[in-house]
Amino acid sequence: MEEAKVNDNTSLGINLKWLVQIIVVAAMAVWGYFGITSKISQLEIDVLRMKDAVEMNSDFRVKWPLGQLGALPDDAEQNMRLRFIEKDMEVMEAHVDTLRIKSVQQEELHNPPHPFMPQTPPLNHKEAGGVR
Repeated sequence: MEEAKVNDNTSLGINLKWLVQIIVVAAMAVWGYFGITSKISQLEIDVLRMKDAVEMNSDFRVKWPLGQLGALPDDAEQNMRLRFIEKDMEVMEAHVDTLRIKSVQQEELHNPPHPFMPQTPPLNHKEAGGVR
């Protein structure tokens, strides 16, 4: 048998149908490889984004109730309204206190204590059936 020697003059005979099939299979393998690597890369990016979102959510969950991340505009408006109401209540309480003092002073003017009668404590509004 004659030995086959490969050199510059060696020719290779291949069917054109087989050559096209080999090229198509190689192209499909390359396309599949790059498709898979691109999908894996996209999934890794998605996982990183999800991790970041979880960390941000955890920080938000802890810091929001403590007021470290600010407040909603509705909360700020509500707080402002509450401050105004508190100031109004302070003014009203001051008026009520002055009215009580005037009431006690007038009662003492119209009903002075008798020097020979023992002092009795004034009647409480609750005992008199009044609503306070």
